[in-house]
Amino acid sequence: MHFLDQAKIFVRSGAGGPGAVSFRREKYIEYGGPDGGNGGKGGDIIFEAVAGLNTLIDFRYTQHFRAQRGKGGAGSNRTGAGGDDLVIKVPLGTQVLAEDRETVLLDFTKVGQRAVFLRGGDGGRGNLTYKTSTNRAPRQHGPGWPGGEAWVWLRLKLLADAGLVGLPNAGKSTFINAVTNAKAKVGDYPFTTTRPQLGVVRHHDREFVIADIPGLIEGAAEGAGIGDRFLGHIERCQVLLHLVDATGDDPVEAYQIVMEELDAYGADLLDKPMVIALNKVDAIDVELRDMLVHDLEEASDAPVMCLSGVSGEGVEAILDKLLEQITVAREEEAEAQVKDEQGGDGTWSPI
Repeated sequence: MHFLDQAKIFVRSGAGGPGAVSFRREKYIEYGGPDGGNGGKGGDIIFEAVAGLNTLIDFRYTQHFRAQRGKGGAGSNRTGAGGDDLVIKVPLGTQVLAEDRETVLLDFTKVGQRAVFLRGGDGGRGNLTYKTSTNRAPRQHGPGWPGGEAWVWLRLKLLADAGLVGLPNAGKSTFINAVTNAKAKVGDYPFTTTRPQLGVVRHHDREFVIADIPGLIEGAAEGAGIGDRFLGHIERCQVLLHLVDATGDDPVEAYQIVMEELDAYGADLLDKPMVIALNKVDAIDVELRDMLVHDLEEASDAPVMCLSGVSGEGVEAILDKLLEQITVAREEEAEAQVKDEQGGDGTWSPI
């Protein structure tokens, strides 16, 4: 299946049906009068987040979505049938953006979350509703209100607990293959990963999702290499794992390049908890390892862990650290949600 995280679509809700112009024609009823019914309401455009989808590829081939219009009214004061709503199913983590690609209109973060994006037009009035004491036989009727329409962008931000960042060939794909059920492509050349990969980690009877994105290079914020387009997929991550290649020419410079690109991208990525790991330590001697760890700790002002996705060295410690950070983040989110439900200050606010 191809991966697509952006798509532009056209949506239109259904127009309301016209009201009817009708008069009663019944035996033994003198001066029957008007009995035209109202038109039916047009269908709504509804977005719904569903499980089991992780790409917007379907919207490349189907780009126009139109809800059904309402049916016209009829005699005997019969209201026209309403148009069927059109439910557009999107992957979890999808945002609906305005045509400027910046204004977020809807954001889907929970499975089953639904939102009416465009309401269908109301049906027109039948001539019965125009009857007055001075207008006993009205012939006017309402044509029905038009529906709404818009071009919108869909942008997918995968929901993962931990995100992998680093330069190309930092060993991210090898690591995610070692700890999850993912089958990311591995090669001895840059940009073997060309699209985000998700994998589920099972550690200490707990599960969390980890995301691997294409490697960053200097100037990614300006579009160099694959650019920073896929950084949006780690905006929702609770912790970042920054892998630094121990066999590279200058690991400290590699660390700084990635940090500068994260800073240039924004979205508070630098404020997220980050675990720094010197990867591929199985390929260097202990003396060089100790020196690189010391230099990285000075540059980052944070502890640096050692890791080898190939030999498995340090993997358990890394997963322990990630799980610890994720647990803390989940607890903070749960507390914040409780406060929101209780009124914002932790006390119950009656409705």
